[in-house]
Amino acid sequence: MIEVRGLTRVFRTYKKRPGFLGGVRGLFQRDFEENTAAQEISFSIAEGEFVGFLGPNGAGKTTTLKMLAGLIIPTRGTARVAGHDPTRRENAYRRIFALVLGQKNQLWWDLPAIESFQLLRAIYSLPPAEFRATLDELVDLLEVRPKLDVMVRELSLGERMKMELIAALLHRPRVLFLDEPTIGLDVVSQRKVRAFLRDYNRRHRVTILLTSHYMADIQELCGRVIVIHRGRKIYDGTLDRLEAAGGARRKIVTFVPAAQGAAAFGEGWICRHALTTRRDDEGKFTLTVPADQVVAASQDILRAGAVADITIEDVPLEDVIAELFTAQT
Repeated sequence: MIEVRGLTRVFRTYKKRPGFLGGVRGLFQRDFEENTAAQEISFSIAEGEFVGFLGPNGAGKTTTLKMLAGLIIPTRGTARVAGHDPTRRENAYRRIFALVLGQKNQLWWDLPAIESFQLLRAIYSLPPAEFRATLDELVDLLEVRPKLDVMVRELSLGERMKMELIAALLHRPRVLFLDEPTIGLDVVSQRKVRAFLRDYNRRHRVTILLTSHYMADIQELCGRVIVIHRGRKIYDGTLDRLEAAGGARRKIVTFVPAAQGAAAFGEGWICRHALTTRRDDEGKFTLTVPADQVVAASQDILRAGAVADITIEDVPLEDVIAELFTAQT
């Protein structure tokens, strides 16, 4: 469904010299800087796949999505989406994809959402019966029917994002690009949006490419992830393999000393089987332990003194990815 080969985008920006004289000189001799936002990115995504697109701020994620949407022309490389070349910006292509930017609005601020939907029906020339059936399905799935006649500017952030998703899906696109769709939402709204996207992907086999800084989004929705850093792809594979590569070798052990045993865990206490030992202001210890040393480390802790609570967990995905970025620096 999506085929990307060597996609590169270089932005060339004017570098102004300081001061009045610098501005005058710039009229006759200009200096430019080049910034490579995406560099030789290649990947393929099959129909119906739900793929996470990860990277730190400035890595080139949004630029890549905009190139796939035809909003930005690549400097080099090619992309095909459902057989279409996004750079040609054909109407036939615009009818089969949707782009949702979590920090941008596509709905008209001073109109009720239902009026924006009616306008989109006219833009896409959707038959009334098909439009109504699609709208009813989306409204019920996202539980926003009572809010259809409310001005968009009066909706909560979570309600507004749900309306943005409805607007993007009214024409039943085959490909959906999502850029931070849950940014700024509370935990309950995030869960509802994730549940909707998971269900919609399963029902309609829509191909979805998702960027998010919330690892819960990625872990709950994406079996495969593509990671880019400084414009380059550094990982493409299953989420399980990514977690195993960085996290399976280690575990996180946290414990809280019991009141009667707190003296045993003084400032200089360390666990000899731990890679790192950290203590917070409330006396809670966090240890990073090799996976094959978890039992021995736990025994050391329990021998040292009384413990009120102890927990053994996998290394968080955020830490695994952060280490992957650090290794590429």
